[in-house]
Amino acid sequence: MLSCRELTDLGDALLAGELHGRRLWSVRLHLLMCRHCRRYITYMRRMLHTLPGMRQRASEVEIERILCGIHQGHGGADHNTDPEH
Repeated sequence: MLSCRELTDLGDALLAGELHGRRLWSVRLHLLMCRHCRRYITYMRRMLHTLPGMRQRASEVEIERILCGIHQGHGGADHNTDPEH
């Protein structure tokens, strides 16, 4: 089974649809078992959806809009107090 660190290293490839075969199944299995990594991938997916085509440095207003969108999509559930995650 993948470690959390290995999964985060594969996050970009997962979201780009570049994982196949055993590696993809390893990632899926890890995500089924690890809520912290599920949350990480969810946030990455939201960020990519929120930032399509952004090529310049974001303004403070844009940063605030993005953060609000991420937090609203989270729904406030599944808070974690573990400093390692």
